[in-house]
Amino acid sequence: MPEITNPERILRVEDLHEDARLDEYLRLSEAHLRMRTDVENGLYIAESTTVVNRAINAGHVPRSFLLAEKHLGQLTEEFERFPEAPIFIGDDQQLQDLVGFHLHRGAMASMNRPAPLDLSEVLTASSRIAILEDVADHTNLGAIMRSASGLGVDAVLITPKCVDPWYRRSARVSMGTVFDLPWVRLNSWPEDIQILKEHGYTMLAMELTEDAVPLNAVEITQAKKFAMVLGNEGRGVAEQTLALVDQAVMIPMHREVSSLNVGAASAIAFWHLCSAPRN
Repeated sequence: MPEITNPERILRVEDLHEDARLDEYLRLSEAHLRMRTDVENGLYIAESTTVVNRAINAGHVPRSFLLAEKHLGQLTEEFERFPEAPIFIGDDQQLQDLVGFHLHRGAMASMNRPAPLDLSEVLTASSRIAILEDVADHTNLGAIMRSASGLGVDAVLITPKCVDPWYRRSARVSMGTVFDLPWVRLNSWPEDIQILKEHGYTMLAMELTEDAVPLNAVEITQAKKFAMVLGNEGRGVAEQTLALVDQAVMIPMHREVSSLNVGAASAIAFWHLCSAPRN
């Protein structure tokens, strides 16, 4: 066992109801129960040692840790930074009984949610924005966030009905990049498009419409600010949104393939948006 300053904080999981702090991990596989309660309780669950590490390095504060004893050595430094956070350990079967699935990615942590970012401050500090309209799949959201972070998007805005970027599956698929990339949940959509326009953003929407132009036909210049709307997996970008943006864009396809899924399309869109030099 690695050297931990206060070994008394290491608590073995035996009775699933022995400590109320374990309630935050109970039945995590029941996604429909977690999507709203995490937000309401001011917490989220970071899954995997990589995600836990990135969340902490981004300044987020853990309430507790949960992991198999064999993985204790992977987070010793993080444990020492937060000596008040209990460390729950158990064998694979005990942890599976607790969370509802096989925990094979090292560790979990229950994390306090930081205060939301200010929309106006984010828009002022940025010049390339992605807007995710009602994205419903956590895996898609995580993949989009990873592409946005890696390809140079400054910030991401999500609509009121979009899934949570800090939900454990989204964060895991993003490889923890959701903690490095500024994001804000909008209050009113598509009305908030007016706020972006007031901040000088040219509004683009990725959607196959009659007036859509090829993405590479849009000249991306250093002097302009751009925001790209990506729509729901099923219906795409809503008609009300399309009526308010400056231009619909599309990715030209071959061999009678109609379109790419939102994750793949987002990577192409972000590369085009961010390829021009910026100050």
